[in-house]
Amino acid sequence: MTKKPQRQAVILDLIAANDVGSQEQLRRLLERRGVSVTQATLSRDLRELGLVRVPGDHGARYALPEKADDAIPALEALLPQLFSSLDGVGELIVLHTLSSGAQPVSEAIDAAGWREILGTVAGENTILVICRSPQARHEVAQRLTALARGA
Repeated sequence: MTKKPQRQAVILDLIAANDVGSQEQLRRLLERRGVSVTQATLSRDLRELGLVRVPGDHGARYALPEKADDAIPALEALLPQLFSSLDGVGELIVLHTLSSGAQPVSEAIDAAGWREILGTVAGENTILVICRSPQARHEVAQRLTALARGA
């Protein structure tokens, strides 16, 4: 059994050397290095190391926050990769993403500067989008759904 500091060092090496897009892919890479790890332990390691998912050439990948590009990725690039579902009521939209997708998508929504949106609040995989009116919510929901479909 590998000790935590050694295991986390191997994780950092693998992330630096590979475009790792999922925990399962990382788990397989770790096994090739002789490190057996459960999904729960791997999730905890990723969180403790502060790794984030950022858009890459072939989809989202894990990276250290300081290695992430300073430019906020375009919403058009993120949504097709990270979108899960969307629903809303009144002036509020609840947008669900894949795991760890809420923060980058929320930042991209805020950076887009849509006048219909007052702001966003993001968790791990859920974003609350606060719109100016129910009509604005309807328009924003349509635009987000279209972007998620790659339109």
